[in-house]
Amino acid sequence: MLRKTLGASFIVIVLLGITFLFLPDYSQNAFLHLTANIDDYEIFENRTVAASNPQPWAISPGYNQYEMGQAYQEILESYETTAFLIVKDTAIFYEKYFLGYDEEAISNSFSAAKSIVSLLIGIAIDEGKIKSVFEPVSEYLESFKEGDKSEVTIKDVLTMSSGIDWNEAYMSPFSKTTEAYYGHNLKKLVDELKMDGEPAQEFAYKSINTQILAEILEAATGQSVSDYATNRLWRKIGAEHDALWSLDRAGGMEKAFCCFNSTARDFARIGQLVLNNGEWNGEQVVPAEYIQVATQAAKLFSSEKEIPYYGYQWWILNYEGKQIPYARGILGQYVFVLKDKNAVVVRLGKSRSKLYTDNHPDDVYEYVEAAYELLK
Repeated sequence: MLRKTLGASFIVIVLLGITFLFLPDYSQNAFLHLTANIDDYEIFENRTVAASNPQPWAISPGYNQYEMGQAYQEILESYETTAFLIVKDTAIFYEKYFLGYDEEAISNSFSAAKSIVSLLIGIAIDEGKIKSVFEPVSEYLESFKEGDKSEVTIKDVLTMSSGIDWNEAYMSPFSKTTEAYYGHNLKKLVDELKMDGEPAQEFAYKSINTQILAEILEAATGQSVSDYATNRLWRKIGAEHDALWSLDRAGGMEKAFCCFNSTARDFARIGQLVLNNGEWNGEQVVPAEYIQVATQAAKLFSSEKEIPYYGYQWWILNYEGKQIPYARGILGQYVFVLKDKNAVVVRLGKSRSKLYTDNHPDDVYEYVEAAYELLK
């Protein structure tokens, strides 16, 4: 009996192995790694976003003098928080790290990278590399020149209302999103895109929109997204550490929809730049007008609809009457801009709530509430 059982198990293992070999490489990677995590830069090729003008944060006189309540601490622990940081009046006011991470540990941004790409689009417009958000994508990408895709504008892509066909499924090893994350040819994915609706009609969150923006940046500037970010953003906001932007392959394209890897302190600079309306130490890094539009409810031109919770790749939280723009990643990577407190809040970690209220994960409200309690 035991011999028969072992024989059957061996056959199953052989069949599974054969099946695995015939899977696409991105599906094989998905099965090997099972789930995405904040240290995935270690399994990808990366391009450096160099820091060459470090400007360390000042430390607030009230640094870590206040502690959040037990209930908030339990929430941080329950979602496997790795960093919780508050910058108030351009100085670090509160800072805690967990699970072996510290102020020098880098973490995957996941979709919070989308908000960084949006800022780069604003910079490229200011430099005249891109004329405006109303330009058609076809001005930059050959694959958009014919058919229904020719009607898609940069604004449609920025506001997740492009009408492009895309399967935004994170758990399936066979989805297009999985192929984008674990695959090796992002430009081919963009070239092969089809439409499943009209642009500027409906909000539909699809990561490929940000990848399109990255290709536009590359075409408009003649630089890789990482090099452009280095020269036009990262060095100008005084980042203390080099960041890593993960690529689809060696020498390839940035996974712009995700995978910007940095420290909590340097992620806070992105929030501070938005808080400053695009200005840093007297230099206008991103146009103030662009920041204002990017972080307010988007209006879809064709349908005249408003998206109250989304701008140009920035989420917008209505919290007790306050409009709080924030960057957001799938495992709870958040950068909140609290304008009324002149503060920025960064939360990094390994999970987030699966429940949503008004299109925001429920833990978002907990972190913002905790920050306001500390800032009283």
